[in-house]
Amino acid sequence: MDNLKKYKYLFLDRDGVINVERPGDYVKNTSEFVFEKDSLKAIALLSQAFDYIFIVTNQRGVGRNVMSLSDLEHVHSHMLHEIEKCGGSITGIYFCTDLDSAAINRKPNVGMAFQVQRDYPVVDFAQSIMVGNSKSDIEFGNKLGMLTVLVGDKYKKEHKIYETVNAYYENLYKFAVNFTK
Repeated sequence: MDNLKKYKYLFLDRDGVINVERPGDYVKNTSEFVFEKDSLKAIALLSQAFDYIFIVTNQRGVGRNVMSLSDLEHVHSHMLHEIEKCGGSITGIYFCTDLDSAAINRKPNVGMAFQVQRDYPVVDFAQSIMVGNSKSDIEFGNKLGMLTVLVGDKYKKEHKIYETVNAYYENLYKFAVNFTK
């Protein structure tokens, strides 16, 4: 990845990127929210390198009434507090609770990106990076012309997703170290 300094805006998925994903379940409260290894350090580093950092996350658990909107807000408040305590900064959190995969705000659809752009008109998707751990994250970034970065171990090395991403890193911290060096 060359000429990384042109990128000013970072979009992060939440589950599997910032915190440990709970396969077949949802993070319903702060006791179930466990940060991925070194993700707090990563966000602190990335906060120095990007003008804005946004979290864009599908949160179908609210739509399924497995958790309330208040539960989700409590989890996000806890997450932001811990990130700030470690020197990181998140500009905004955007989430979609819709059950319908065709909903405009549900990744891989791009509605959340346009919500960000409505709130922060300076954001240029061509100067943005999307970091995610799933196919929907990468499709989201690719549809918008963002640089896409896959993290985590959700897919076997021979999976075709690796043909659709600009870069792969073991985790957010490995990406952050490479991006900021």
